[in-house]
Amino acid sequence: MSDHIRKPAILISGANGEMGHGLITRLAAEGNHDIIALDVRPLDENLQRLCRAVVIGDILEPRLLERLQSEYEIHCVYHLAALLSTRAEFTPEAAHRVNVEGTINLLKMAIEQSRWHGEVVTFMFPSSIAVYGLRNLAAKQRAGKVRETEWNYPTTMYGCNKLYCEHLGRYYASHYRQLAADNSQRGGIDFRSIRFPGLISAITVPSGGTSDYAPEMLHAAAQNKSCACFVREDVRIPFMAMPDAITALLKLQNTPREKITQTVYNIGSFSPSAGEIRELTLRAFPSATITFRPDDKRQAIVDSWPAEVDDSAARRDWGWAPEYDQARAFEEYLIPGIKERYRI
Repeated sequence: MSDHIRKPAILISGANGEMGHGLITRLAAEGNHDIIALDVRPLDENLQRLCRAVVIGDILEPRLLERLQSEYEIHCVYHLAALLSTRAEFTPEAAHRVNVEGTINLLKMAIEQSRWHGEVVTFMFPSSIAVYGLRNLAAKQRAGKVRETEWNYPTTMYGCNKLYCEHLGRYYASHYRQLAADNSQRGGIDFRSIRFPGLISAITVPSGGTSDYAPEMLHAAAQNKSCACFVREDVRIPFMAMPDAITALLKLQNTPREKITQTVYNIGSFSPSAGEIRELTLRAFPSATITFRPDDKRQAIVDSWPAEVDDSAARRDWGWAPEYDQARAFEEYLIPGIKERYRI
C-alpha cells in the first residue's frame, strides 16, 4: 500500500496487557486507524487479526524503534508498557529503565513521527494513583478527595516513575529543546495522561499491581481456590471497571485540544473497602474461602494512596463520567465475565 493512501496508525505498547486487550478491541471496532501492537510477548491470537501489525520486542531496543519509525505513519501512541508496582519494588533499577527510559524512547519517536508526517502526534499515557504518597492513615482520612497537585510524594519506584513521566510528557509537549536555535520540534506532541485507580478486569488475570488484591479475590473464588488477601479488611482505595478505563482513554484522546486545560487528570468511579469486595465476591461465589493476611510492607503502600480522588477537572474538560458504579461493575460486568471466563 502506498504511503499516501494508507490509514494513520495507532501504536499500542504493552498491547498484551489488561488494558491493551480492551483498547485494541474498541479501536478496531471504530475502524478509523490501523493498529500497531507492540509487546515483549506474542499477542493473543484473537487480537492479532484486529491489528495491521504485531511487533514483538522491547521498547528499550533502539533498532526496534527505528523499524517502527521507518515502516509506519504513527499519529497516536498509547504507551501502556510498564513494570507494575509490586514487581518494580523487587527490581527498581529495571523498573526505571522500562518505565522511564522506555517512555523517553517513545516520546522521542513521537517527535520524529511528527516531523516526518507534519502533524501533531497524540501521546496517551496511563498514569496511576501510585503517584500519591500520603504520610499516614490519619492524613489519608483527613485528605478526602485528593486533587492532582496534592500529595505527589510517591513511596514506590513505580509511583516515582509515573510521576516523572508525567513531567517528561509535559516537557516534550511544551518545552522540548527550548534553547535550541532550531526549535521546530516543539509542539509536535500532544501529551495527555490519566491517573487511573485500581483497575479490575473480568477478561485478564491480575499481573502484579499492588491494587490487585481486589481482582485476585474474584479470580481465585471463580476457580474455587482460597485467597489470603494481603491488605487489611478496612483498607479503601479507588477502583474502576476496565471498560470505563478504556472509555476514558478514548474519550480523552478524542477531546478537542482547545478544551484540554491540563496534561494530567484524575478519574474516579467507586471506592469499596477490601471487606466490601470480599462480601460482593462471596455473594457470587458462596463457597469461596477469602481471608485477610496483611503484608505489612504492601499494606503500607496501599495506605499511602488516597481513598478517593477529585476528578472534577476531567468531568469539566472532557465530560468524564463512569458508566459502571460499584453495583453495576460487579453485577453486570465482573461477575458475569469471570463466570464466563471459567465456564461456571
